Amino acid sequence: MAAAASFTDRPGALEITQRLAEICGPPFARFAGPADEVAGRTARWVAVPGGPHAAAEVLRLAAAHQLTVVARGAGTKIDWGAAPAQVDIMLDTGRLAGIWHEPQGSPLAEIGAGTPIRAVQATLDRTGQRLPIDAPSPGATLGGVLAADEAGPLRHRHGSPCAQLVGVRYLDADGELVSLGAAGTALLGRAGPAGGAAALLGTGQVPGLDVARLLCGSQGGLGVLVSATMRVQAVPASRVWVTRPVWTPLEVHDLVRAVLAARLDPAAVELDLPVPVPLPRRRVHPDHPSVLGRPDHPAVAGRSAGPAAAGSLVALLEGGPADVAERAERLVAVLGGEAVVGHAAPEWWGHYPFAPGETALRIEVPINDLHAAVYALRDAAGGPVPVRGSAGIGTVHAALPGSLPPERVASILAAVRGVLLARQGRCVVVAAPAPVRRAVDLWGDLPTLPRLRAAKEHLDPHQRLAPGRLPGGL
Repeated sequence: MAAAASFTDRPGALEITQRLAEICGPPFARFAGPADEVAGRTARWVAVPGGPHAAAEVLRLAAAHQLTVVARGAGTKIDWGAAPAQVDIMLDTGRLAGIWHEPQGSPLAEIGAGTPIRAVQATLDRTGQRLPIDAPSPGATLGGVLAADEAGPLRHRHGSPCAQLVGVRYLDADGELVSLGAAGTALLGRAGPAGGAAALLGTGQVPGLDVARLLCGSQGGLGVLVSATMRVQAVPASRVWVTRPVWTPLEVHDLVRAVLAARLDPAAVELDLPVPVPLPRRRVHPDHPSVLGRPDHPAVAGRSAGPAAAGSLVALLEGGPADVAERAERLVAVLGGEAVVGHAAPEWWGHYPFAPGETALRIEVPINDLHAAVYALRDAAGGPVPVRGSAGIGTVHAALPGSLPPERVASILAAVRGVLLARQGRCVVVAAPAPVRRAVDLWGDLPTLPRLRAAKEHLDPHQRLAPGRLPGGL
């Protein structure tokens, strides 16, 4: 790829700008501004195509001039992952929006990639339906959620949003519109043996992988999503949250095992372990296992119960009113302690524990080893760190202060990954300040990297789509 093709002040820049304006319309094509960044890398142009065919023309223009393209939805996760090597055209999907195919009573809906999830849910709710998706990023679009493989509490029962995917329409690096079913069958566009998706699956270059699912989590590095056909379901008649205070990761481990063994079919099992701060002690018996051995316990401190900081373990139950009420009663008996039933989610539900500017980690580990991962993180960091996420499936997020120097973050990652290696777990840096992002290995060991490299080489051999955003600098 010619480096000279990336500068907007080179000969031909005006021609490219005019062509983008012709494709998208004058108000929807411009030189990029300071806010048009991807993980700190500023774009050259911003194009907002009005439909799939206009988006295809943008990609064809980029191919003709050897320009790179990075897709952007609402920008809620634009600083996640690695910075691309180069961003010539930022392709904004905001006009690729709408629910395009939603027959009454159908369990499927085709949704434009630029459609905000909230808008999708509001539209479906009018017919008593929903997407079983609750990605935490406020304002996120469906395309952005799929491109980042972002999931919220409902992943416990329904899996990630990519698990709800039935088919996609996407643009390849040459600007060809391809439609794929969930099994990887090419349906439209360049669907013959020479087509990128069909060839990838037919030649066995990436055995067992389906291109539609490969696009999930690819950060736009394998194709630009145009629309996705998703499963929809009826809105549950009743929802309740059963909350139990917790203090230690080991206590969480025992409680989660008890919840899962009770076979109460929770829709979500979420954990929130905040950094300890002085809070009034809840009324818990001094001999309860959750407080025995704590420094502020009367038997240890020689005084009456003092301040403590409780985390929360919360299970969501969904279904018919009578069924949910019966299961909630059984769950309270299982959790014991101060378990309470509520009809509204806790304030922290469906939110990340990290803030902009902090180093955000995602830990994935078998549920029986989640407590070991949290203890390892605490030990490496020299104290408790905020941890929140789906304890019922062993996927949580944690936050490290943005003020930590890169070498300190690197040492914490090395320690935690060392513990997780023997437990078949992973620790990924989701987002971080630029100095940390440049200095540390964001992904750690990735067994699927050879297959991902094969997919990139086949689908984007000229490195035009978000180059460098994928693991291994792909």
